[in-house]
Amino acid sequence: MTTQTAQKTETDIILIGAGIMSATLGVMLKTLDPSLNIEIYERLDSIAAESSDAMNNAGTGHSAFCELNYTPQLQDGTVDISKAIKIAEQFEISKEFWAYLVEQKYISSTETFITQVPHLSFVWGDENVDYLKKRHAALSKHHFFKEMEYTEDKATLQKWMPLVMEGREGEAHVSATKMDLGTDVNFGSLTNTMFTYLKAQPGVTINLQHDVENIKRKSSGWSVKVKDLLSGQRRKVSAKFVFIGAGGGALPLLQKSGIPESKGFGGFPVSGQWLVCTDASVIKRHKAKVYGKASVGSPPMSVPHLDTRNINGKTALLFGPYAGFSTRFLKKGSLLDLFGSIKLNNIRPLMAAGLDNIPLTRYLIGQVMQSQEDRLASLREYYPNAKAEDWKLEIAGQRVQVIKKDPRHGGVLEFGTEMVTAADGTIAALLGASPGASTCVPIMVQLIERCFKDKVKTPEWQEKFKAMIPSYGQSLAKDATLANATRERTTKVLKIG
Repeated sequence: MTTQTAQKTETDIILIGAGIMSATLGVMLKTLDPSLNIEIYERLDSIAAESSDAMNNAGTGHSAFCELNYTPQLQDGTVDISKAIKIAEQFEISKEFWAYLVEQKYISSTETFITQVPHLSFVWGDENVDYLKKRHAALSKHHFFKEMEYTEDKATLQKWMPLVMEGREGEAHVSATKMDLGTDVNFGSLTNTMFTYLKAQPGVTINLQHDVENIKRKSSGWSVKVKDLLSGQRRKVSAKFVFIGAGGGALPLLQKSGIPESKGFGGFPVSGQWLVCTDASVIKRHKAKVYGKASVGSPPMSVPHLDTRNINGKTALLFGPYAGFSTRFLKKGSLLDLFGSIKLNNIRPLMAAGLDNIPLTRYLIGQVMQSQEDRLASLREYYPNAKAEDWKLEIAGQRVQVIKKDPRHGGVLEFGTEMVTAADGTIAALLGASPGASTCVPIMVQLIERCFKDKVKTPEWQEKFKAMIPSYGQSLAKDATLANATRERTTKVLKIG
């Protein structure tokens, strides 16, 4: 996809960042109102090259089937499944919208972006096995997870995940759960497909290699200062609504807007690395996403997993991610990003969150200091017979976790996504990370409901929302009949049965 050169000075909508969030919002808005003019600005020379890229993104299709950090064990020994239910519902909504895109022929092939891959949770040791059994008992009572299987039988486990079980003959107590309905999602491919559709629509311009330098409020809407990185020319574009979906780069742009709602927000960058398998015979023997328990003090994005992925039409096998620390807010950002984000209004939250998260800092330093042998030792906890020569290290994406004001602690570090919108709904930004891309559809629906309140209430927009997301306005988490019918339909349309 090449840079388009139309030099508009006024538009209806500006989307900053050419990732999964902007793609989703762009398609939704153009569907709701085909007359809208939309300008998209991306600093890099290609679509989905940062957080949405297949190698940079977790790609799991986060549905809470296997991610143990979504189901914490409480002090009384019970397992809290409320977050898992919420995330599972959000992913079902995302699948509804993707099925709509397929039915409308905006997407020609589902295999390019979503494939069926079983999701497994795997633990060892008496305490962890007891936890996983309780987790399964709690989850399987809900209709989202009723098909979840649990076993401690080694013969069954050998069938589910042969690589993981080989070499564990002397290990006494292991267990796993499995959901066959799990998926792998290539968000880079999905994003490119949606932007290809958008590019063909009248009134939509995609500007690659354009850096947004400033955002200022006008009497009506916003003025966005943009630099063409090829020619060096700068221009200002006025818009009625601006969305900042620039991944880790969203926070500095939000701060430049000066809206009161941006005050007090800071960012804590966490980098990542993968071990990528290079042996085709090993890759062929594993078809699953096997998630374990995170190390004490580690961020949620660093939950270890042995992960079957579909990248550029080929099956890949990854292990990790190994966390690290960099002052960059983007993988291709500047080492000065973190320092530039420190303002008078967020110093206190940053300091408070830093003091409360000293164990996390120690953990990240330890991860940075790891040798290849240390990384292989972690891999062998999940694949005991792994050979060093079959794996290479590759850099994953950069995530910026949200730090925000807290009345009790001064500031807290949040592991999740945070939508920040101006009171008048004319500008919005998305901060944070996991589960991120997997929940892009309900997040963008929420954004539209906040920022286009009057239009959302009209019969025309209500009808179009229900066409894009048939369960819109209803609860899949509470209505088992609706949820089952929805899942059956999307499974068929997306060909993930």
